[in-house]
Amino acid sequence: MIRQNPARRAALLDAAIEVLAREGARGLTFRAVDAQAAVPGGTTSNYFANRDGLLTQAGARIYEHLTPDAPTMAASLTGPRDRKRVAGLMHDLVGRIAGYRTGYLALLELRLEATRRPGLRAVLTEQIKANIDENVAYHLESGLPGDASAVLLLYLAMSWLIVEQLTLPDVFTETQLQELVELAVARLIPETEE
Repeated sequence: MIRQNPARRAALLDAAIEVLAREGARGLTFRAVDAQAAVPGGTTSNYFANRDGLLTQAGARIYEHLTPDAPTMAASLTGPRDRKRVAGLMHDLVGRIAGYRTGYLALLELRLEATRRPGLRAVLTEQIKANIDENVAYHLESGLPGDASAVLLLYLAMSWLIVEQLTLPDVFTETQLQELVELAVARLIPETEE
């Protein structure tokens, strides 16, 4: 019987994310999650039917952590809707993800594991497509400059910049990182007329 305590399930998923980031998908076992969460042996297996379920639910949990809350979203559109606002949003995105390094590294591990697990690939594909669609819709509906293609290109540019920063942080200095965000926005988002 699978247990339903939402707080315990969330704590176990957070522990699984830590294990994924530190040891990779191959190191993700129920025993490792139990140890990371400091719970009695067998607890994780009481909450997840199998390892695939743990992997896919950990992926969903990462997105829960990465999704800004309603006040943050509301604050993101204060002020003019121009190229400078878009650059600010991209800087915030890079900073937010860098601040959750463990989660993003775990997500990268899940993406690699998805190349070998069709079920995980299907779940991640659906989640990431939905996330991209939400970002494009938000951008277009908010009145920010730039079309859907520009948003997709920014998504791709920021994604790889984040990967570089989290996996090989000495490739770019902090100043270069900031400049690259500004440059990507300047190249992809049209200047708005006053």
